[in-house]
Amino acid sequence: EKSKVNSGNKYNDNFYGLYCTCKRPYPDPEDEIPDEMIQCIVCEDWFHGRHLGAIPPESGDFHEMVCQACMNHCHFLWAYASQLAVPALTKVNSLEDEGIVLKVEESEEQKKEIKKEGGVEHQETKEEKQMEQFNEPSTSSGMYLKCCYRALNTLVLIQVVTKSEGPVCKLKELQSKQFLKKDTATFWPSNWRSKLCTCADCLKMYSELEVQFLTDECDTVLAYENKGTSDQETERRDPLMDTLNSMNRVQQVELICEYNDLKTELTDYLRRFADEGTVVKREDIQHFFEEFQSRKRRRTNRMQYYCS
Repeated sequence: EKSKVNSGNKYNDNFYGLYCTCKRPYPDPEDEIPDEMIQCIVCEDWFHGRHLGAIPPESGDFHEMVCQACMNHCHFLWAYASQLAVPALTKVNSLEDEGIVLKVEESEEQKKEIKKEGGVEHQETKEEKQMEQFNEPSTSSGMYLKCCYRALNTLVLIQVVTKSEGPVCKLKELQSKQFLKKDTATFWPSNWRSKLCTCADCLKMYSELEVQFLTDECDTVLAYENKGTSDQETERRDPLMDTLNSMNRVQQVELICEYNDLKTELTDYLRRFADEGTVVKREDIQHFFEEFQSRKRRRTNRMQYYCS
């Protein structure tokens, strides 16, 4: 049994039949402006195209939309929007709507990495100066020491570079560049989710924002449309026709005859209950099929086959 209240359920204005930022019903009898409604993939609310802060691209140019409120909630998407989002004609109403150019400050980890890289470069310069001392005419022992020094220097540099390498965060790379943030919805192509970073930090961020589904390719609108099309094709398939196609001609004729006999007798049997206004019980159905099988056996036993 289900509990009366499910704490995991979330109820927005759609639960009360209201949609979009205008909080109007759909269809709206008072709205005379023809407009297409588009669903946000994050909050799953439906919005009028004219209330998204930007004129949507042609319907065939994008597959998913994220509304203004969800873009502010999932602020990291603005860094991806500069590279992946489908351009839209922004509807500018004031200077504040023209957009803000953001430059994310370098994190402490990035600063440490820069210092490490600077230290390596400084070390290389120092070692190059030391190597110049070996360029003077030397004996075979001097050449031997020089080769050993070079080998040791190469080994140290390899270890330093190997330690500095780690999983690259796509989001940090995009945030290190300038990108434009506007108070508008964004429109995305079909494969944009596969471009999202899946490093440990980003996965943790998705979990905190409760948008883990953004990395699931099976949760896209296109995936649901394809699944719906496949289910419809399955429903349209007739099991009887599939069975007939697997039989030879004689078996097909026999099956059709048996099917028609069963349909006729069952219809006549149930009509009596309808005429009398009585309820059909389980025992009645069992009795019908027992009688039907008995009649079928009697017909089969009396049947004679002749060869022409």
